[in-house]
Amino acid sequence: QVRLVESGGGLVQPGGSLRLSCAASGFPFSNYAISWYRQALEKERELVATITSTNSTNYGDFVKGRFTASRDNTNSRVYLQMNSLRPEDTAVYFCSAIINTALGTRVRYQGQGTQVTVSS
Repeated sequence: QVRLVESGGGLVQPGGSLRLSCAASGFPFSNYAISWYRQALEKERELVATITSTNSTNYGDFVKGRFTASRDNTNSRVYLQMNSLRPEDTAVYFCSAIINTALGTRVRYQGQGTQVTVSS
């Protein structure tokens, strides 16, 4: 059973940092790209970062060098280091993966999310 569990969110002041973690299980983790998305109240979900199976990364334009995605294939974890946080970064952050099934289809899985609140 595929499972993605986020942690590390919380309340932080503007300019502060947080490190989110996504623990994955139930699929061959090292073979798959993992993405971080976020969704703020009354806004659409947006892509924050993707890290591929070969450790290539890409980020949403709004990241502007403030966030860094990394992965630990030994422990099936993906991290999102977020620095210079701004109030507009307040959102629920999700990790997500599109997994190949035995039937030849592709299914998107997502965790339950972790709340990040940036406020003074």
